[in-house]
Amino acid sequence: MRNLDTTSKRTRLVILCAMLVALAALPLLSSARSANSNSINIVNNSAREIRHVYLAPVGGDTWSENQLGDSVIAPGQSRTVNNSACDQQQIKVIGEDQNGCFLSTVVACGGDATWTITNDTAADCGQ
Repeated sequence: MRNLDTTSKRTRLVILCAMLVALAALPLLSSARSANSNSINIVNNSAREIRHVYLAPVGGDTWSENQLGDSVIAPGQSRTVNNSACDQQQIKVIGEDQNGCFLSTVVACGGDATWTITNDTAADCGQ
């Protein structure tokens, strides 16, 4: 009887440990599955010079570093931001022009996207 009781306790302990490991692994599997990589082509068909491009979670205000480095997107030019990782279904792309005004759009994650900036694209100039 004592041997059966000890075996039953060990079995329960093994099952409990397996369940805890599975629960601990769920967030890792979930984030690995939802992390997407994008390629975002930014086309500047406006009279503005785009000096900075940032990425942020939709609804968040934590911006990435400038995706353009030391370059700019002059009027009539385009630039592709590669490997823009996002862990949601969408990511916000923010452009800053030569006047310090911000333009933004939201693109879907997990594929290639194009954002065309025109003179009609609304800009937030802090006013």
